[in-house]
Amino acid sequence: MSVASGQVTHLPLRPEATSPDAVFTDMVDSWRRQQHSRNFRHETISGRERTICRFADFTGHFPWEWTFADVEDYFAYTRSVSNLSQATVRAYQTNLKLFCDFLTDPAYDWSEVCGRSFGRPVTQIITDFNRATHTQQNEQRATKRLFSRRELQDFFDLADVEVERVINSGRKGAIAAYRDAIAFKTAYAWGLRANEVTHLQLVDFSRNPHSPQFGDFGVLHVRYGKVQKGYAPKRRSVLTVFEWSPEAVHRWIRTGLPHLAAQPTDLFPTSQGLVVPKSNLRRRFRAYVNELGFPAGLDMHSLRRSYVTHLFEFYGFEHTFVQQQVGHLHASTTSIYTAVSSDYQTRALNRVLERTINATTNSTPWEEKS
Repeated sequence: MSVASGQVTHLPLRPEATSPDAVFTDMVDSWRRQQHSRNFRHETISGRERTICRFADFTGHFPWEWTFADVEDYFAYTRSVSNLSQATVRAYQTNLKLFCDFLTDPAYDWSEVCGRSFGRPVTQIITDFNRATHTQQNEQRATKRLFSRRELQDFFDLADVEVERVINSGRKGAIAAYRDAIAFKTAYAWGLRANEVTHLQLVDFSRNPHSPQFGDFGVLHVRYGKVQKGYAPKRRSVLTVFEWSPEAVHRWIRTGLPHLAAQPTDLFPTSQGLVVPKSNLRRRFRAYVNELGFPAGLDMHSLRRSYVTHLFEFYGFEHTFVQQQVGHLHASTTSIYTAVSSDYQTRALNRVLERTINATTNSTPWEEKS
């Protein structure tokens, strides 16, 4: 560690640090500490480190040897062979740029160390000329879609039938199938992401004094919302809107959950008392969709997409209310989820035309005013 101009700099001072492998390891370790100090999540830091290690393994070069050609070869491979999405490629490029920004920052002296030890300083290899640009907000694949109302009902029906099939077959897993069926319904009924629904706990439900008919399930407090960089998970409160959803959750808590935990805390635990993995839900979701023979494009997030669109199209909720329900900061983000039918668009157009005609008919022409 050296101190210069009041700045603390981490340098590779281990005896073996003059070897390229040791220097690279110290670079990554130092970058990890810097990201921890910036309050990034462990998952974010680990993902960035994996990107750096994959890139180094692919090129066979160390950071002070990286070139623009290495960048172009690697991302040509990821697009043409690995078939990564544009968003994933751009995320990898951002990780590489952040790593190179760190190494070339004079406060850390890594470039100087490499120049002195290996004769080549570290340079920034991600520029505007070889970096994918972010040109639009909605980058989800065109195949991704929502459920039609008929598909959604068939999906929920099959989830219920699966519980009976497991019981009748004598196999284990009826409670897990029941749990997953309620988890799917909960994801749709409150417009939740997969991570949000798996982390729900019993204390997250509360009464809504303005909707006493929902009892203890009038409001759902989501505590594991989407994470912004360097911040804790975003929280929000979702009001219950479907009459059937409180009864479904209450029945699960009363008849199914006690089989998994004597004194439960989580709403959807495993038999070992752990939070149900998202991969388990996605695997069962895919099995149901395949059995029903639905067209491609449905995933767990389709339940959330369907929630937004159905609130607009079939229940007539205002855009601002739906935006707050799903926790979107910008109205444009909510609009991405909306896939209304032509009938809904026609009705909306007719409402506007009707208001315009009524306003014109009931108004007094300016020429008649005195």
